Amino acid sequence: MAKANIPERPEGATGILVLADGSVVWGRGFGATGEAVGELCFNTAMTGYQEVMTDPSYAGQVITFTFPHIGNVGSNDEDVEADTAHALGCVVREDVTAPSNFRSNANFTEWMATNGRIGLSGVDTRALTRRIREAGAPNVVIAHSEDGQFDMDDLLAKARAWSGLEGLDLAKDVTRDDTGTWTGGPWRLGFGYEGASEVDRPHVVAIDYGAKRNIFRNLVKAGAKVTVVPAQTSLEDILALQPAGVFLSNGPGDPAATGAYAVPVIQGLLERDIPLFGICLGHQMLALAAGAKTMKMHQGHRGANHPVQRLTGDQSGLVEITSMNHGFAVDGATLPDHVTETHRSLFDGSNCGIAFTDKNAFGVQYHPEASPGPQDSFYLFEKFVGRLG
Repeated sequence: MAKANIPERPEGATGILVLADGSVVWGRGFGATGEAVGELCFNTAMTGYQEVMTDPSYAGQVITFTFPHIGNVGSNDEDVEADTAHALGCVVREDVTAPSNFRSNANFTEWMATNGRIGLSGVDTRALTRRIREAGAPNVVIAHSEDGQFDMDDLLAKARAWSGLEGLDLAKDVTRDDTGTWTGGPWRLGFGYEGASEVDRPHVVAIDYGAKRNIFRNLVKAGAKVTVVPAQTSLEDILALQPAGVFLSNGPGDPAATGAYAVPVIQGLLERDIPLFGICLGHQMLALAAGAKTMKMHQGHRGANHPVQRLTGDQSGLVEITSMNHGFAVDGATLPDHVTETHRSLFDGSNCGIAFTDKNAFGVQYHPEASPGPQDSFYLFEKFVGRLG
């Protein structure tokens, strides 16, 4: 077996990225020390690095940020999508600088260390992004050591031994532990996160496959009362909550693996004509429940600038600027006759939305809660809640 192709260690290098093909990228480590193995991807968003790092959909992945200035606005306790970071680490171009934002209460380097996540700076992220685009998302090990000393053969062996995301159910690892009520609304400058009365609101049960918190806030903003349940909650337990509608959240891993327990529940909800709305992994679960198939993408879609075209309705042809984070997609060619493709990516033509013609159920591949556009996609929450009566 070939050993790692090790370039000379640059002066001051304390971090390293070892790819499964033997390629090695040196950099300056920051945040936590140690090592982590996962899939390397890239994200093209110019803002929101804290939201990205805490998005449970990034479990098992190391993120290359294409925007060079990551960490420059520091970190705070509000711009998070979960209790902890779920991305394994990140690779950035420039060193993290002192925070320049009145909302910051900690340096991003400190935040990474507190959350046990490894960062690597001083990397040619444009070259790394091109490598991912051309060869696909590789398995890697990211490592940080204060003395810059690493066992290269061991790191390479770990990168090659990792199974990858295909066939991996990660939703069960990132979901919440118990059922709970969500009451927080959207954030406003000077006010923080608003609350909401539960009086006369339709009850939405949200299945948490690795949900971002802002999804629940947008459901509240659209007028719903929200109860969140773990990913493996049974159909009987969901029905016992008497939902007016059920929301299927985003999440990490291979949808086909998560579908082993999620799809029968969704099919049971469809049989009972309960309105459904899915986002990202939830969208893929909905498609699998209809009989369609999903597939691993070459490089995936991750960023806040993805154009998606509507294909149906009064505004057919309109283009939304969307936020995306997915490495799997619904195979549009496998959709059954009773499911219509409603949205399509203008980057590569992949499926980005479906709707059942015989049920009150629809889903989108992108993240309408992430304020892309910034308001292009909120209508989806209004559409779902508006159907619940």
